[in-house]
Amino acid sequence: MFEAPESEYLVPFDGTFRIAAASTVAVTDRNRHKGQHRRSATEALNKLQRVLAAGDRHAVLLVFQAMDAAGKDSTIRAVMQGVDPSGCQVFSFKKPSSLERDHDFLWRTTRCLPERGRIGIFNRSQYEEVLVVRVHPKILASQRIPGELNLEVIWDERLHSIREHEEHLARNGTVILKFWLNVSRDEQKRRFLARLDNADKNWKFEPRDVVERRHWDDYMHAYEEALNATSRPWAPWYAIPADDKSYMQARVAETIIKALESIGLRYPEPNEEDRIAFASARQELEIDN
Repeated sequence: MFEAPESEYLVPFDGTFRIAAASTVAVTDRNRHKGQHRRSATEALNKLQRVLAAGDRHAVLLVFQAMDAAGKDSTIRAVMQGVDPSGCQVFSFKKPSSLERDHDFLWRTTRCLPERGRIGIFNRSQYEEVLVVRVHPKILASQRIPGELNLEVIWDERLHSIREHEEHLARNGTVILKFWLNVSRDEQKRRFLARLDNADKNWKFEPRDVVERRHWDDYMHAYEEALNATSRPWAPWYAIPADDKSYMQARVAETIIKALESIGLRYPEPNEEDRIAFASARQELEIDN
């Protein structure tokens, strides 16, 4: 079963992660030669994705969670720009539909899981149910959960379900990497103002985002609980500094590459029957006029 590659941003598996101690700022001396690093990472991911598709034994699931304006969309675009679109799929999860609310909270993401040989990307995910819903527990009323709700236990129960679900996926060949893009409150404010100041970016601004910003401390508590409860060797979380987007994107790409290299991807080798068929095909092609 897949195990997480080491990184300074790997969320430990023993519950000791503290957001207050997690940096949002890039390590400047590792942020040199951005263009060259991006090109080499793009080429590496492209090659690894081709072998992943050919081998058809593993699926890859990349989960991105963050506060608004942290750079989820731009990171997905930048990191995956060199990957064959036919081997990659992206799903964004926002407010659940009525159909989704008629199922358990894992249903809507489970039905979007990547098949073997493909990379699946979740822009937000099942973790919304222990983040947004935890900060705004009134949402639970619309989910028609049977029985009496107990806010003292429901979050631990949901985290337990997520943890078991991810372990099941990992046992069956899914490589899971989860990225929390750790943007500072000050940088989020700067990006919101930039969206308001630039007419071409007004479309990206949602007044609701400022409302959610008022709950910053509650969100940080929910993130800390979720990351500690569900960062495991087979489904690790990485808390990536997000105040510098180029640095963040480079660290995400680096982590994905390390993970794919660690699972021993290789092209399928022909067996004896294949070789005989290949020889026959070659013979026919060579004499074909």
